[in-house]
Amino acid sequence: MKLDAKIPGGPLAEKWDNHRFASKLVSPANRRKYEIIVVGSGLAGSSAAATLAEQGYRVKNFCLQDTPRRGHSIAAQGGINAAKNYQNDGDSIFRLFYDTIKGGDFRAREANVYRLAQISNRIIDQAVAQGVPFARDYGGQLANRSFGGAQVSRTFYARGQTGQQLLLGAYGALMRQVKQGGVEILARREMLELVTIEGEARGIVTRNLLTGETERHAAHAVVLATGGYGNVYFLSTNAMSSNVSAIWRAHKKGAGFANPSFVQIHPTCIPVHGEHQSKLTLMSESLRNDGRVWVPKTPGDKRPPNQIPEAERDYYLENKYPAFGNMVPRDVASRNAKEQCDLGKGVTETGLAVYLDFAGAIERNGAEAIRKKYGNLFEMYERITGRDPMRQPMTIYPAVHYTMGGLWVDYELMTTLPGLYALGEANFSDHGANRLGASALMQGLADGYFILPATIGNYLAGTSTDPVDPGREEFKQAERAAAERTDRLLTIKGKRTVDDFHKELGRIMWDHCGIARNCEGLEKAQTLITALREEFWNNLVVPGRGPDLNQSLERAGRVADFLEFAEMIVEDALAREESCGCHLREECRTEEHEPRRDDEHFSHVAVWEHRENERPRMNLEHLSFENVAPGRRSYK
Repeated sequence: MKLDAKIPGGPLAEKWDNHRFASKLVSPANRRKYEIIVVGSGLAGSSAAATLAEQGYRVKNFCLQDTPRRGHSIAAQGGINAAKNYQNDGDSIFRLFYDTIKGGDFRAREANVYRLAQISNRIIDQAVAQGVPFARDYGGQLANRSFGGAQVSRTFYARGQTGQQLLLGAYGALMRQVKQGGVEILARREMLELVTIEGEARGIVTRNLLTGETERHAAHAVVLATGGYGNVYFLSTNAMSSNVSAIWRAHKKGAGFANPSFVQIHPTCIPVHGEHQSKLTLMSESLRNDGRVWVPKTPGDKRPPNQIPEAERDYYLENKYPAFGNMVPRDVASRNAKEQCDLGKGVTETGLAVYLDFAGAIERNGAEAIRKKYGNLFEMYERITGRDPMRQPMTIYPAVHYTMGGLWVDYELMTTLPGLYALGEANFSDHGANRLGASALMQGLADGYFILPATIGNYLAGTSTDPVDPGREEFKQAERAAAERTDRLLTIKGKRTVDDFHKELGRIMWDHCGIARNCEGLEKAQTLITALREEFWNNLVVPGRGPDLNQSLERAGRVADFLEFAEMIVEDALAREESCGCHLREECRTEEHEPRRDDEHFSHVAVWEHRENERPRMNLEHLSFENVAPGRRSYK
């Protein structure tokens, strides 16, 4: 597999401008001759579809939900980063770049991350122009707050609804293009197959989720903006419909898959509260600005929090990391929460939770000020748990959240398959081994509004404007492959439900490939997943028919892909014999019990190549650092 990252030459701050100037262009008269498919309608997909149509391309935008307004981007709460430096507290484009590289444990490309920091300021301007109601200070200026992994305030926010408000801005831009005829939205469609012609992406086969009908759609380029695969763990903060299937189909057609085991564990989630729970709920990282994380000093102390005096509380993040305190990055906070619970100091009946306490902030700033900052988050927490955070501490525990792995893309966001692009969480590009908070919205919008529209012309300019014929044999073959997989799922006629298999897979993944991993556990996971996948194809029951509305069939297809994909996650985790970012290999720790990274052997991106009926082959993209020196991550 050839991995050409296409990183332009020149000084770091000039690479993006140099690349745009050197790229080929498509004239306005020719753009209307090209058709582009965008799969996904969250922030990355909606912004890309809207901007490409604004440029004059004809766009089909495929939406899993009934409307783009329901894209999972609405679940993002806390904010979006930008290096505006409104607070005059020392921020800059280079500092945002450095914090992001360091937060990702030096496992991302310098050129991509610097470009992201450069574009960040333009994203805020774009969103404000669209009417996104960012919080403002008393004088009317845009407000900022701090997020984990940074010592400056660079996070713009709209209460705890930042993702939703940004998505509404992108949705407005998208619907403007629908009105003008530049975008056709095809809602309630799921991509079943990618179609390639002579090795280049030329279309997709979809299932109409309302009728069960399969459809062929042809285009000159295909863009995947389908989000992350955290639901491979079953319990995650992702929407129930989030899945890996679109990018997994692309991988099986030849697109390299990068760093699949790089999965983010978010430290601030409502803990599991029952066997029948189907998902977890995120509590924004912004809460750690005012909330203090603590556990009882004495293991096994189950007294109510208001009965534990200050002297008997362990504010472990503040004690261990005085420079950053409760605002350490997510991987550090998650790892330490697990460590405290493993020591027997976890709270609640399960012992798998820690406290997030706002009593000090309420006493210092007043209840009204805290309610204005976090009111809707507090309301959400109280509705789920029945407890008021204004009166007693929240209980939180780490959970699977974002995925840093994804399809490998070059500097132009093209995968190893010509004509196929991946945006946002569907690609691997900017976050390394650990995403800093408030960077997901930044990357999705940078990819969709500013990067892809500037790079896709470099490919299309060398592509014929002749329409792609969906009647070609390649489309028929893809449609037959999708139908065969559907028929196979429906004819197993076993005894176990899809959710039963999914839950068992999730337990295996969390127990052996979660916050902490080791060789023995990962090898055990490989054996268990292989056996579970074999049973799935022999003992699954899927009621109903294929040509019909059938949600059990939809889930079955996604879980079938998760079972295959989980094997590759574990293989990738086994191959990376180092601790980096969210991924603690228990064999790889310092004498102080801190994670130990291995730059000599693992300063690379692991890119997996699909091989039919064989184990996948690992290819390496070696990372070089010319502007920052990889060093030990210290937040003390």
